This record gives sequence, C-alpha cells and structure tokens, in this order.
Amino acid sequence: MLEPLRQGLPPLDPAAVSNAASCALPARFEAVREARRFTRRTLDGWELGERLDDVCLVVSELVTNALRHGVPSAAPTPTPSSSSAPGARSLVAEQGLVRLHLMRWTERLVCAVRDCSHDSPVARPSDDFSAESGRGLFLVDSFADGWGWHPLAGALDGKVVWALFRLPRPPAE
Repeated sequence: MLEPLRQGLPPLDPAAVSNAASCALPARFEAVREARRFTRRTLDGWELGERLDDVCLVVSELVTNALRHGVPSAAPTPTPSSSSAPGARSLVAEQGLVRLHLMRWTERLVCAVRDCSHDSPVARPSDDFSAESGRGLFLVDSFADGWGWHPLAGALDGKVVWALFRLPRPPAE
C-alpha cells in the first residue's frame, strides 16, 4: 500500500482538460471546510455527484495534511484585527500557502493540493484504527483510484499532492 509515494501525475493531456477550477486557502484549519464547500459546488456544477462524497473526503485529508505539515509553523493566522497590524504578513501572501486545484477530463478527475513544504508525504502505520489522526494518506489511498506527489520547480516553491478519480464514461450521444 502507498508505494511509490513520489510520482508525477499519470499521463494526461493538459489540452484535453474539459473543466478546471482552483482556489487559494488561508492557513487556518477552517480552510478544510472551505475546500469541501468549493469542491461540492464545483462538482455539482460539473454534474459529478456520483463521486462527490469520495472526492470531498480526499480533499479534506489532502488540505488537512497541507495545513498541518506543509505550512511553516511561524505563519500567522490572519484575522481582521491582525491583518493590518505592522509587521503582519498580508492576507494575500497568507492565502498563497495552500492551493486546491480540481481538473476534470472526460473520464478522470484530479484533485491537487499545493503547499510550500519540500517534505514528502509520510504514511504512518495504520495499525491503530481508533487513533484520531494519522490515517489521512490511508484514507486517500482507499477512496481515490490513485495518488502521488511531486516537488515543484521554477518560480513555485513546495510540492503538489494529488489524487485521481476515475469517472463513469459519458453516455454516447
């Protein structure tokens, strides 16, 4: 299970993307709920209700992991009172720390979460199923049809962790 962890996206033609959406998420745990709402609205608009629960669960886990392990611990949580304080990072800079991307091909959906860490995702042993944390990658592996991660290069810093979902073949016209 969970091997290999470091792998790029499966071969998908970027020109064949039929739909794409993304959103920046603030570095606070309420962003997980925002990511689920964004995913639900997007998939409803794309009429992909049959995989909605699986995709929302995986998005929750990927965003939680990005916030927990991929955001610098010194990153402030923006609030209305602190965002204008001298020396505080701007809300725009803060929102760039984690980004959710949803990309749809005819028969595939990819959820990708970018964070600013170079550390690879690490699956913990899943022996204790009563533990309250540590099972996120196990859930991603269980509900997605494939997943992986890759480091970013160039102007973007960090990594992307992605999950792939197969979609039902559209009805023939």
